[in-house]
Amino acid sequence: MTKPDLGTFGVFGHYVQWQQLPPEQLREIERLGYRALWAGGSPAAELEWVEPILAATETLQVATGIVNTWTAPAEVVAQSFHRIEAAYPGRFLLGIGIGHPEAQTEYQKPYDALTEYLDRLDQHGVPVDRRVVAALGPRVLELSARRSAGAHPYLTTPEHTARAREILGAQAFLAPEHKAVLSTDAEHARAAGRKMLDIYLGLQNYRNNWKRLGFSDADLAKPGSDALVDAVIAHGSAEQVAARLHEHLRAGADHVPVQVLTRGDKLVAALAELAGPLGLTTGAA
Repeated sequence: MTKPDLGTFGVFGHYVQWQQLPPEQLREIERLGYRALWAGGSPAAELEWVEPILAATETLQVATGIVNTWTAPAEVVAQSFHRIEAAYPGRFLLGIGIGHPEAQTEYQKPYDALTEYLDRLDQHGVPVDRRVVAALGPRVLELSARRSAGAHPYLTTPEHTARAREILGAQAFLAPEHKAVLSTDAEHARAAGRKMLDIYLGLQNYRNNWKRLGFSDADLAKPGSDALVDAVIAHGSAEQVAARLHEHLRAGADHVPVQVLTRGDKLVAALAELAGPLGLTTGAA
């Protein structure tokens, strides 16, 4: 199976954010050398917002991070995949995930629910090498390697990336998301990070994963310890942030979607500031 090729770095954001971004800004992100937009926020199964982004750009790819298996029927998602793939071959990567038990009134065991969803995607012809699974723990990481192109972990660290690579093996795709604040004021950066982290500190799957990485209950008590915030939110100068993000690549990541925590009107400028230190080649997207 061929790994998806999304370059070394992409940009992570909410799918509504990408819908609202003007075409010229999408093209600027592409020009800066970011190869993919990752869309979070559990979009609806029809995925009709994807085509305008691909139409506005030439080689930029779009990946979902993630389509929620509880809210997006596999049959409709598969129809969307085939429609997008027919119009823009090789430029859409389907990321799926189980969501959070706290958000569901009926919550099947994650492993079983993911397996059944992947079965339905198989039945509707979604290629294994054009889909990835949101995975944190060992069992779901193994499933992602066996039933998809690989894994898209969220809110993790380079240490988790190294462990994930051991579980996945060399052939699976690994794309860990990492958040960043471009500020050398550590307290300001941590405040921005804590605002983003607040909801996740109450979600059991993230708490369990952080505990596997060695964080304590005290670290995970709101608003989160400095050690936790610094581990999952890169901050500092562009060079310092880039150095942290490169740790994922050295740990075994193929691609790192970067979520810059800034106002929407400042996003492209922040990405431009990061592009050089990240080693991206302007115009080579």
